[in-house]
Parts: sequence; structure tokens; C-alpha cells
Amino acid sequence: MNPKPHYPMPSNNRRELFQTISGGIFGAALASLIRADTGPELVHTDLMPRLPHFQAKAKAVIHLFQNGGPSQMDLFDPKPELDRLHGKSYADKLAGEIEFIGSAGSIMRSPFRFKKHGQCGAPVSDAMPAPAGVVDDIAFIRSMHTTSITHEPAVYMMQSGKLKPGRPTLGAWVTYGLGSENQNLPAYVVLDDPKGLPVNGVENWQAGFLPPQFQGTRFRSTGSPVLNLKPETQRLPSIALLENELRAKLDAFHLLDHPRQPALMARINSYELAALMQLAATDALDISQEPTRIQEMYGIGTEPTDSYGRRCLIARRLIERGVRFVQLHINSHIWDTHNNIAGDLKTACDRTDKPTAALLRDLKQRGLLDSTLVLWGGEFGRLPISQLPADKDEKKAGRDHNKNAFCNWMAGGGVKPGFTLGSTDELGLNAVENKVSVRDWHATVLHLLGIDHEHLFYSDNGLREKLTGVEPARVVREILA
Repeated sequence: MNPKPHYPMPSNNRRELFQTISGGIFGAALASLIRADTGPELVHTDLMPRLPHFQAKAKAVIHLFQNGGPSQMDLFDPKPELDRLHGKSYADKLAGEIEFIGSAGSIMRSPFRFKKHGQCGAPVSDAMPAPAGVVDDIAFIRSMHTTSITHEPAVYMMQSGKLKPGRPTLGAWVTYGLGSENQNLPAYVVLDDPKGLPVNGVENWQAGFLPPQFQGTRFRSTGSPVLNLKPETQRLPSIALLENELRAKLDAFHLLDHPRQPALMARINSYELAALMQLAATDALDISQEPTRIQEMYGIGTEPTDSYGRRCLIARRLIERGVRFVQLHINSHIWDTHNNIAGDLKTACDRTDKPTAALLRDLKQRGLLDSTLVLWGGEFGRLPISQLPADKDEKKAGRDHNKNAFCNWMAGGGVKPGFTLGSTDELGLNAVENKVSVRDWHATVLHLLGIDHEHLFYSDNGLREKLTGVEPARVVREILA
């Protein structure tokens, strides 16, 4: 017969009573902290597809990030007043708005001519002829504005919603919220320029405080898609299978001994994904499967469009295969036209405009544009005055940075086609009508993907961190279809 369990008799000692109560309070507090630390905020640690908050218009994003600050009044926002006031002094009225004050010149007309295109009549300059043919699929936002005139913080702002490093980028937030429809490829793919990294380098696709598996994965557009993806020596399939099974078991045991280690979990997941990617990534990046006419449409095989064209075509192939977020970058900041804007801006356009237009046409003819959100734009715009080189030669003039006005566009996935939102003042200096902040832009992108920006958050040290932060942000409903 088993003895009855022994329970201590309650004590009438007042000190012991309060010690017992306090222990219970501390225990309850500790349990509450543990529950908070393992609550729903940390549930997204894998890349399995997740339901959006509401019906989504788009299910994938291609972000064509134009690092450097494309000039709005030389591409999409013509200003006749610049012609009338060309050569007039104006720098003294821009106190605090000029980064390089010593080289500031007078008001400068655009060296390019504008024409209206498409049924919507959107004006596009002759610096960028190819997108003029697809304006009826584009929603232009002419009234963007931001908070810094310096590249590094402005790029951080555009990518992550803050002016400082260490924050999750837009692609990381999207994949954290929605996961991916293809478990054989990364959810967030980056196609950076073979000529070099953009400003802020790999921080453009970091996961920040989110679990590491949500950071962008770099794919190369030529050669092996991912370095070190395949083993140096080939093994028999049966041997490789046994090795993978043994490795998976050892990883599982190691993970049990080291629970709640996101970096370890991410590394194990990356090895598992690498095995799946050996075939899937090679197939997705093999553009030789594409008809010659499609490759020619993207400008592949000719300069200066070959590199950007390859990456635009690869972006379409990745989206077709269920990748959630694809981001294209250009090297350094080719749109940063401080000098020789007539030549340097045209060079940037020549590298990118034909592939960009081809991407929109290709997505549309395949029935993918309705479900794919395409984003184009940089971190800020340019000033209406000239910036002179050291020799003061006005023929070599460019434009300095402008945080108060720039133009981005969206296409596809729930966006109103052939539409222009907002306006700038007569010089293109300030956004004045239907102003759109970077946070508004982020909120709108998330909304089109079925995500409420107020309810996509991550608990970090007791704070609910969001892409749009605590400052006001609105969904720009005017551009929604």
C-alpha cells in the first residue's frame, strides 16, 4: 500500500506566511515573463506560407531600387518654370536644404525634353524612352518626401523605415509576415550588381532583430547562382543521402541541447535549404530556357542593358516559382548626378530603362502583373538649382540632393494603372499636394500584400517593433485600384 503524500501543515507564523505569498507573486511574475517571451510575436520562425490579415491584391514584390536619387524634374515631373527662370540665383533661399553649399549654382532647366505618353498622358522625358511605352500600367507618386539629404541614412529610411542601421528591411518584414510559397528557394532574393554593392552594402537586405532566416539571400546573375552551393567533390546519390540524414539527426540533437537560439536555427535551416536549392536555384536562374525574343526584349546580350536585363528576367522567373520578394540593386549610386547630369543621368537610364519596361510587359503577357507588385524609385530626389564642378563649367553641372520631393512609381498588384498622384511646387523643390512619406509608402506596400502595418510587429525587449514605427503612417488609398 502506497503511503499518502505528505503536505506540510499551514503555519500560523506571520513571517512565513508573507514569505510564501511573496514566493507565489515572484513565481507568477516569472511565469508571466516567460509566457510573454514565448508569445505569438515569436511564432514566425519558418518560411512556410502564412495567411495575410485580409484579402491581398498582390502576393509577391519585385523592388527595383534606384540607389542614388533619380532626378524627378528630369524624368517624370516636368517644370516649365525652370526654363523661364534658368540662370536666376536661388541658392540663398535654400538654407539648410543643400548638402554641398559651396558648389551651389543658379536655377537650371532640364537638359531633356518631355512628351506625354499612353492613354493616361503621363509625361516622360527622352532620357528614359522605354518606360514611356508602359505608362498606362504605372501609378506615379510625384509627392514623395523623406527626412535626410545624405545617402546612407536616407537609404536606411527607404529600406527599413529608420535613419539608422540594424533594422529589418522591407523584404525581411514581408517574408516574416507572409512566408514563402516555395520551400525550395529563399523567400527573399537579392540580385545585386556584379559591378559592386550599393550604398550601405549588405545592410540593404538585413533581417535586423527579426530571426536571421528572413534576411535576403544574394543570387548571382551569371555563373553559379550561389557560391559554395554544390560540394567540391561529387558523391554517389546514396552516400549523399546518408550524409544528409546523419547531418539532420545531429542537427536535431544539437538544437535540443541549445533551444531558443535563432542564429543556430537559421544556420540549420540554411543548410537544409541549400540542399533543396541545388536544383531549384539552378533552374530558376537558367535564362537559356527563355526564347531569344524574350531575351532580346530585356536587352540581354547587348550593352549596356545585359546585366540589368538578366536580373529583371531572373526576377520574373523567381516570382513565377513562388518567391515572395525579389530586390534588384545597382552598384554604388549611379543616379547620384552631382555633375554632368545630361550625360550621367542618360547613362543610368540606358542601363535600366529597357529591362524595366520589358519586365512590366513580360509580367503582363504572362498574367503575373495583377498579382505582382513592382516598385521603382530611389531614396530622395534632386534640387532645381545646378551644382557646379570645381572649374565652374555650367556644361558639366548636375543637381544636389533633395529630401523634400521625389518621384517613385508602382505597377501591378492592386495599383491603379495609368495614374499620377500628388504634385510638387512650380520648381519641383517641395511636395505640396497629396504628400506621401516613406512610412506611408511602406504602409501601402504592406496593405497591397494583405498586411495591416499596425499589426505586423515583433516583440523586442518588451517593445512592439514595426516597419512603420510609432509615427503616423497612412495607406495611400488614392492609388489603389
